[in-house]
Amino acid sequence: MASTTSLAKRLLLGRPFRSDKLQHTLLPKRIALPVFASDALSSVAYAPDEILLTLSIAGAAAYVYSPWVTLAVAVVMVTVVASYRQNVHAYPSGGGDYEVATVNLGPKAGLGVASALLVDYILTVAVSVSSGVTNLGSVVPWVAEHKVGIAITAVLLLSALNLRGLRESGTAFAVPTYLFIIVIVGMILTGLFRVFVLGDDLRAPSADLVIAAEEHHLTSFAFAFLLLRTFSSGCAALTGVEAISNGVPAFKQPKSKNAATTLLLLGGLAIVMLSGIILLARATHLQYVEDPGLQIISGPADYVQKTVTTQIAETVFGNGSILLYLVGAVTALILFLAANTAFNGFPVLGSILAQDRYLPRQFHTRGDRLAFSNGIAFLAIAAMVLIVAFHAEVTKLIQLYIVGVFVSFTLSQAGMIRHWNRLLRTQRDPERRRQMIRSRAINTFGMVLTGAVLIVVLITKFLLGAWIAIAAMVVIYGVMLAIHRHYTRVAEELKPTDERPILPSRNHAVVLVSKVHQPTLRAVAYAQATRPDSITAVTVNVDDQDTRAIQAEWERRQIPVPLTVVDSPYREITRPIIDFVKSVRRASPRDVVTVFVPEYVVGRWWENLLHNQSALRIKGRLLFEPGVMVTSVPWQLRSSQDRDLDRLDRGLTRAPARGPRNRSEPPADQPGPGESS
Repeated sequence: MASTTSLAKRLLLGRPFRSDKLQHTLLPKRIALPVFASDALSSVAYAPDEILLTLSIAGAAAYVYSPWVTLAVAVVMVTVVASYRQNVHAYPSGGGDYEVATVNLGPKAGLGVASALLVDYILTVAVSVSSGVTNLGSVVPWVAEHKVGIAITAVLLLSALNLRGLRESGTAFAVPTYLFIIVIVGMILTGLFRVFVLGDDLRAPSADLVIAAEEHHLTSFAFAFLLLRTFSSGCAALTGVEAISNGVPAFKQPKSKNAATTLLLLGGLAIVMLSGIILLARATHLQYVEDPGLQIISGPADYVQKTVTTQIAETVFGNGSILLYLVGAVTALILFLAANTAFNGFPVLGSILAQDRYLPRQFHTRGDRLAFSNGIAFLAIAAMVLIVAFHAEVTKLIQLYIVGVFVSFTLSQAGMIRHWNRLLRTQRDPERRRQMIRSRAINTFGMVLTGAVLIVVLITKFLLGAWIAIAAMVVIYGVMLAIHRHYTRVAEELKPTDERPILPSRNHAVVLVSKVHQPTLRAVAYAQATRPDSITAVTVNVDDQDTRAIQAEWERRQIPVPLTVVDSPYREITRPIIDFVKSVRRASPRDVVTVFVPEYVVGRWWENLLHNQSALRIKGRLLFEPGVMVTSVPWQLRSSQDRDLDRLDRGLTRAPARGPRNRSEPPADQPGPGESS
């Protein structure tokens, strides 16, 4: 029977996949859309709120600008989607913005893009999950009281789903994502039909409130700055668009075409839902303020401000309607699932960075289910740290958001312009040249527009918290450079030369002895079998009585290896052994010393705490000594053999009561190696 740990792992993650099953984990478009688009689609749950509450600073009259701000956001969305459709065709390997910037602008620009994306992915998880908990907490008070714990639990559940593999996580998220799309689009169409076709006078629950501006005398410059800040808040709707260009390898063939189609669907749905909600908000005279306690000067005494989406659902479907609760439920759910975009983008990007030696090699390794398990685990831990640090407060986390994604947008488009310029220098086919010139024009417009948005975001959000995200990017950039320098230095150091390795003159064997028992005797026999030039057994004298007992037993058994006793007046074990090994090798630098260390092999995790501690310390120190080789000589304890037997089918006849398994096995009450140490 499998061990408890193994069984829990299988229940959590499922059975491992063979490497040749990778093709079966690839995603069709219908599954790829919820996998990669949930972040961008979920923005319709909070982007309208951000637009309206920022405008409320100037009073209710400023809401008239909300459709124009939304139009500007839609233009940016169309431009970014069109630009990234060029990217996925030109660079389908999955490097996305990082690969585009590295190839065309150089490694430093690519590393800057990578650091920005890594920060943005971590923030995506923290913001999305915290937002989902906040929405759920407005309905269930207990959740609001324990939102940090609930948020961390949600991150762990998302991690477990993604560790099971892309296809399984995509299938699990497909139903709620499509349900969210159907419910929100249905709400928008129903509302627009009632207002513009039936002529119903729909008024939102907040329509009759009287609100006051936080700033009563905004100058023209201050009001323009407010509009820019509103625009930058609305641009949160664009987060997650870049994930598809990073996830092209996860698509089924034809990869680039399927990724480009998914991008088009993502952009169209996001624009329709965002524009529809803002349009209905204006048609129903909906009001949403930044500080209800200060800004609402006339209204019901028990008024509680609900989100924009919830107010529209209540207006369109009626208070108490089951469709109202359905809108609330799917909205909260999609906010949780929005983090899934990062769980698919971050590990792929981390794998590519590890392959380029900017991150530890472990990020490049696929797990049992062919997912990049280490990247998923790191992302979850980093997001949980942010959630705890900011107490799962969306208003604090949102200020750190979208800076990184617009850094990558801008540098990626600049890289694509150089890409087309390079190809145009050699391309002679007129039709192909026209296509390249058109693509370059799209990327040029995209670079100018996203660059302008980046400047606006930096100006309007820097003091509100964006500086933290920028500082994190700088730190990650420096860490990745240091990792790359380390790998480069090690590769250079390990590069083989034309010279043949110099063979050691002699090999001296040293066997460590703590007691005279079977593990020690096996280590002595194995050391003799290697036919060294000299062999010595060494024990450390930390107790005179024990040492005399070892010497007496050694002589009684007539072991044909000299036993050396090393004194240790301070009862230390590791240092005397290290000094002895150094002294053996000191006489001839070309000699090699091989140290044989008897060790227990145990079957239970807690037994490791009781055995092998001295052996581990000694081995750890010896590894730093030049010209010293360390050889472990294992001795399987009964518990390790029992674990192997437990794996047999229950139907097999069980062995009789176990005595010693072979003639050389020590009695059960005999102490083992390292006990006295």
